Amino acid sequence: MIGDVPNVEAGHEFSTRRQAHEAGVHRPLQAGICGTKKIGAESIVVSGGYKDDEDYGDVIVYTGHGGQDGAGNQVSDQSLDDSGNAALVTSYLEGLPVRVVRGYQGDTPYAPAVGYRYDGLYRVTSYGNKLGIDGFRIWQFRLEAYDDTPMPQAAEQSELPSAPADSDSPGIAGNETPERITSTVQRIVRSSAVKRQVKAWHDNRCQICDLRIEVPGGSYSEGAHIRALGSPHNGPDTTGNVLCLCPNCHVMLDAGAVVIEDDFTVIRPGHPAGALRTDERHTIDLDCVRHHRDRWRQ
Repeated sequence: MIGDVPNVEAGHEFSTRRQAHEAGVHRPLQAGICGTKKIGAESIVVSGGYKDDEDYGDVIVYTGHGGQDGAGNQVSDQSLDDSGNAALVTSYLEGLPVRVVRGYQGDTPYAPAVGYRYDGLYRVTSYGNKLGIDGFRIWQFRLEAYDDTPMPQAAEQSELPSAPADSDSPGIAGNETPERITSTVQRIVRSSAVKRQVKAWHDNRCQICDLRIEVPGGSYSEGAHIRALGSPHNGPDTTGNVLCLCPNCHVMLDAGAVVIEDDFTVIRPGHPAGALRTDERHTIDLDCVRHHRDRWRQ
């Protein structure tokens, strides 16, 4: 299950991991990451398992799985082929929420004094690899709490490290403690099952420009509604109303810089620019195509 678990709110405490397992919050009894590359990461446990973890409450730098010995030392490099690491990559690419559980073993002011605590939904906002404390390459994932996820109480204040100054720009002082503001970007929105199905049919390859964006551990595309959802357009959330596009073509479709004819000729801007790539499994709703075209007709 991706997302919230029914009847379990952020702040709920469990005496043991088995209780968290039985509640469906974190199903594995030992592994720190629950999930697969196909579905994404359901949940993670922050419990001091890796020396390179960092916890700032609403931001967690989480070290991936693999390469440890029985004493908790890193003895080999980590890989994105590991199922848990691959699951977190999918959560990043698809914008899927991840449940976070903190355990008492965690070396962090946000760890509970005893047992385990469910701390709500976070999103994976970036990932990358580096040499860890023990000298082996590790993969790390930055997770940020959703705006409506309550902050856990800290035993002491913990602050994110400030970015180093840019020595190449002596005329710009910058701000070592910038004001924090709330912003919303498109990737925060969770990919629906409908969008994921269309992207799977097209193997994350843009139907307009044929671009497939390769990233470590996978590929990225966006599911774009042809006829916008909600008032005043009231488009259906169906596979027939969704295209698999790269970010550039998605923006152009939404802004009317690209329209599509009934024979699937792509018009950009005002001139034919090839044909929309189709798949026999993906039946495109021509009513939605016409609505979008009429909306942007000049």
